[in-house]
Amino acid sequence: MALKSRVWGAGKILLLCGALLCTYLLFAAAAMRVALKTREVVVPVLAGKTVNEATAVLTEAGLNLRIEEGRRTDSTVPAGQIVAQEPHAGLRTRHERSIRVWLSAGPRSTIVPAVAGESERAAQLRISQEGLELGPVAAIRSGDYPAGAVIAQNPPPRTTAMQVSLLVNHGERGATFVMPDLIGINGERAADLLRARGFRVAVVGDHPYPGVPAGIVIRQNPQAGFQIAPGEPISLEVSR
Repeated sequence: MALKSRVWGAGKILLLCGALLCTYLLFAAAAMRVALKTREVVVPVLAGKTVNEATAVLTEAGLNLRIEEGRRTDSTVPAGQIVAQEPHAGLRTRHERSIRVWLSAGPRSTIVPAVAGESERAAQLRISQEGLELGPVAAIRSGDYPAGAVIAQNPPPRTTAMQVSLLVNHGERGATFVMPDLIGINGERAADLLRARGFRVAVVGDHPYPGVPAGIVIRQNPQAGFQIAPGEPISLEVSR
């Protein structure tokens, strides 16, 4: 009986010790988690700041600044200011961590090439290869310059810019005609006359129209009065 009591007492002591150990471990884990949590900080926004401004902001937050080599070209951020950072702003990170930043080199300074006299396509390719943007392309029609050639550019060559606009000659304007009123005329006869003058004519549709003989034009496209040039398509809808 005494042995049984001693065994039972030892078991209770072991159980109590185990409970105390578990409690200690739980409190230790919770305390460590709280300690780590309290050492985390939110990464501030550094984009657009100078190195001195970023250093002051990070020091106050308990973080360090690390400037990466090689500046990045950016037309929106002045040279010397921060254009990118890692980790990104708003994320939580550990205390005393170094925040990597990249500085802006400012907008790219590019010398505008001379493209006047080149074809429009060749000029566009050259502008793109030089890292420039193609601006508005205006057009004129003149017999004094080759068709499709660039006859002027803005800004002029050998200047510094980010965008180049072109003035292109689309060739001398050809002869045009006024679309006649074909309503009420025999469709096949009208189509033959127009085809003889270089137009592409299609007689489409075959709809009954009370009081109108078969084969008479009841609709046309383009409508009468429109300017058309040889080679343009014309469709005629005739009655059945």
